[in-house]
Amino acid sequence: MNSKQSYRLLKLVQDGHPMSLGQQIMLTVQLSIPAIISQLSSILMQFIDASMVGSLGAEASASIGIVSTTTWLFGGLTTACATGFFVMVSHFLGAKDISNARAVLRQSITMTLVFSMILMAVGLAVSGPLPRWLGGEEAICGDASMYFMIFILSLPFLQLNALASGMLRSCGNMITPTVLNILMCLLDVVFNFFLIFPTRTIDITGMSLVVPGAGLGVSGAAIGTALAYMVVAFLLMRSLCIKSPELRLTQEKGSFRPTRKCFVNAMKIALPMGCERVVMCGAQIMSTVIVAPLGTIAIAANSFAITAESICYMPGYGISNAATTLVGQSMGAGRKDLTWRFSNISVWMGIAVMAIMGVVMYVTAPFIMGIMTPVDEVVELGARILRIEAFAEPMYAAAIVVYGVFVGAGSTLASSVMNLASIWGVRLSLAAILAPKYGLEGVWIAMCIELCFRGTIFLFRLYRKKWLG
Repeated sequence: MNSKQSYRLLKLVQDGHPMSLGQQIMLTVQLSIPAIISQLSSILMQFIDASMVGSLGAEASASIGIVSTTTWLFGGLTTACATGFFVMVSHFLGAKDISNARAVLRQSITMTLVFSMILMAVGLAVSGPLPRWLGGEEAICGDASMYFMIFILSLPFLQLNALASGMLRSCGNMITPTVLNILMCLLDVVFNFFLIFPTRTIDITGMSLVVPGAGLGVSGAAIGTALAYMVVAFLLMRSLCIKSPELRLTQEKGSFRPTRKCFVNAMKIALPMGCERVVMCGAQIMSTVIVAPLGTIAIAANSFAITAESICYMPGYGISNAATTLVGQSMGAGRKDLTWRFSNISVWMGIAVMAIMGVVMYVTAPFIMGIMTPVDEVVELGARILRIEAFAEPMYAAAIVVYGVFVGAGSTLASSVMNLASIWGVRLSLAAILAPKYGLEGVWIAMCIELCFRGTIFLFRLYRKKWLG
């Protein structure tokens, strides 16, 4: 993770100098490792929330699980909005056009904040009835609504987090977002420790220690996460706008007023991704509706298993982020040969890493579930469905990393349609057929089949090479 060496190798891309295969692999690895750590730290936050709330019982866990797909929808929309701008910046940096890169950054701050405020208003409007719409039992609806409302109030900070992280990555700076995401996890633990649980007495080597606590339960988990988002968003924006050599805004004056050209170009990338997030998260919400009638144990096991599986596939998203940077800068520099080589290196690296993670997940599934909840029925069911999903991880990696390649190239429309067709045409259809007979395991069998199908069609499009044109 030598940042100076990474910058030096990226300079070779921008300046049109030849790169050996070893240099290409080294640059891909150096950008991927911090991106993987950053992704793992993000999912670790969910793991922390799930495990700390899980100690309160299955109902508390289910109250978060029932709205989890909707929180991903809103979070995914903020990421999609930010992506349209940082891909543009990546292309400008590849072409060594620093002035336009900074102009896009200024305008993106204004536009993404306005967008997050609109999302926040929509989220607040639906926060009350949402758990009932999703089929949640009455016992969990109150906590679920409160958790979702607090999350929605943190959206502007989540938006700035996504924007600043993406902009720094587009420069090749993977270290800063990684370090600050790790800090966010640590803050989340500290805030949750004091906010979730009531004041209690703990014994340390025979000594009794009174630990203060707010006793807010599920709401405390949401507040802790929101506070962590807020602190880290401030630090990321400071690093981007003041300290970044390429994008710091203290170097020159410029307008934060959006221009039509910048907006249209960003939307060409962001709009298909945003529509895709809506449709795919809508599909995940439909999956929640399919799971909800199976009972509280199934909802909790499904929620915990999704969080646990995320630990397995987050390395794929880290490599995908690196691929987006490498492909974006190579395309901006007009080097299609290098774009193709970076694409192949990233994709096969992702497949290899996630295949190994799939084996680890299969072996350790009961242990992972046991960390998050003390409820034996939830642990047993969660372990079974994780072992089903382990077989899909290599092809899921293909879908994830190839998607990152297409984002870096600015080719998001076709890949968004492919995701839509796969999840609605394969996953939901099979889940609806299998769930009544096989329960939650049937839902996850459908997911496994769909991920293998999705990886196959993404590899097919990658190797047709039409996206390079």
